[in-house]
Order: sequence, then structure tokens, then C-alpha cells
Amino acid sequence: MRVLIPGISGGIARQLALHLHARGHQVAGIDTRPWAEAHAAGIQVYRGDVRKRAAEDVFRRWRPEAVVHMATVTAFTVPGKERGRINLDGTKAVFDHCAAHGVKQVLFVGRHTFYGAAPDSPLYHSEDEPPRALEAIPELADLVAADLYAATALWRLPKMTTAVLRLPYTLGAPGTGTLSSFLKGRRVPLVLGYDPLFHVLQEEDVVTALTLALEKQVRGIFNVAGPPPIPLSVIVRETGRTAVPLPAPLLSLLLGRAGLPRLSVGALDHLRFPIVVDNRRLLDATGFEYRHSVADTLRIYRESAPILPAGA
Repeated sequence: MRVLIPGISGGIARQLALHLHARGHQVAGIDTRPWAEAHAAGIQVYRGDVRKRAAEDVFRRWRPEAVVHMATVTAFTVPGKERGRINLDGTKAVFDHCAAHGVKQVLFVGRHTFYGAAPDSPLYHSEDEPPRALEAIPELADLVAADLYAATALWRLPKMTTAVLRLPYTLGAPGTGTLSSFLKGRRVPLVLGYDPLFHVLQEEDVVTALTLALEKQVRGIFNVAGPPPIPLSVIVRETGRTAVPLPAPLLSLLLGRAGLPRLSVGALDHLRFPIVVDNRRLLDATGFEYRHSVADTLRIYRESAPILPAGA
């Protein structure tokens, strides 16, 4: 299968590309960021923005059979209006190119934070639920909009097999993504009086789930999850960090200061309320089984991203 990956230079996208190539697929990607080792691995990377004409030329010339859209970004990596343009305009461009150039299958890689963190949310979110609490966390709005737009392809483009996969927080070696960035420092803030459950999935298991969805040609919206969720305080402790529980008003003033990670004030709700997903639909469609336990995942991250002694 000829598989094109927009956003191929990201950490998990690289792992997916190498895995698919090893399984006999032809793999190429589009990204504004370089990946110097790709050519030696037999993978072609076209430098460019998926919103530009050059990206459509890649679709026209390379003629992919399947596309795995991973060219979305979070508030940790790109702030402000540009993030919205990348996420929503970029997703629209990818689907437009797929429709225009005969792509048979598209995977949109979304995030479980689509559902939002709210005090009145159900404990387990199913794929049929709408997003919640976006007014509290505007930084999620463009990602939610991109997810919803991708889902419209299920009825707009019925000849194309479309799947939306909502991934949980991931950790790997050395780890990429939102949770890894949050755990980067020595001290990790918690909201005093709260200890929400977090899903954690090892990056190699994410690659397995995406590969199964691609090769089994699933259609629809799917939550992705692995081991049962665990309290945030356990994640902090088992990755070798120190939890710093603070009252919410004080924490909102200290974000990005005193060695604490940068977060939006709205994101504090994610430190209060859990986002736990029901992944039975994915299990039924693909038979996905995770290989790494929570303990393994946290150990791998702790060993690959240790906290240096003070003064080192």
C-alpha cells in the first residue's frame, strides 16, 4: 500500500513510517520540518506545508492509496492564530487533496481531549458524545474543529474509507507530545484537592493501533486506549518527578514560572477532572492489544528522560 503521512517528522509519525515501511508498505510524507534519516530508511519526505500548492503536487505525482493525517499541533508547540490555521485549514486541505486525487483511505489522528474536562462529564466517554467545556479551554477549539471536520468526510465522501482515531496521552523514549512536555521539569503542578485519572499509552502501542486501523481499513470514529487509567500523582511519582499541589488561584499565577510548566489557565481543568474513554469500538474493529503496561511505560520514560541532580 502507498501511504502518505502529512506531519511525518513528528516523533510518533516517524515511528509509524518506519513500522509501515518494515511491513512492506511504500511510505512518504509531507512536513515543514526536516527528517534527515528518512531517505536512508527508504522513506521520501517532501518539505512543505500541506496548505500550499506544492503539497497538492505531491498527492498528484505520488498517488497515495492511503493517508494518515498527523499534521496537527497543540498549544505547547504553536501558540495563537497560526495553530488554528494549521489544524483546521490544514485538515481541510488534506481532505480536499484526498478527494481530488483518488485516495481510498484516510486516518485522521486526533486526541481524546476532544471530549473536554468538566465536572459533570461521564466517567467514560463514548465516540458518540459531543465535546464539552470548550469555553473554558479555547486552545482546544481548533483541534476539536479539525476532528469534527474530519468526521464529516464519513458522509461527504462516502467512497473514501475515513477513520478518526482519538489518542490518549502518550509517553515513549524520549517521549513527545503534551504529557511529555508537562512532565519535562523537576516539579510538576497538581491542583490541590484533585487527582484526576489519566490514560497513558506507550508510543509503540500507538503505532500498533494506527497500523491495525490502516491495514484493517476501519471506518468511523474510534477512541484509542491501553491500560486502565491511573491517578496523575502516580504518573508524576513514577517518572521521578516531584508533585507540587497548589490551590488553583495560586497555580494560575505561577504557570510558566518557578520551574513549573507553561499551561493556559483553562487547562487547569485537565488537572482537576478526568478524561477517560471507552475503547470497545476499536477493540471490536481491530483486535488491538497493548503490549506495555503502565509500569513499563512510566519506567521507559523515566529512564530516557531522567531528572538531573540539582547543580548538575
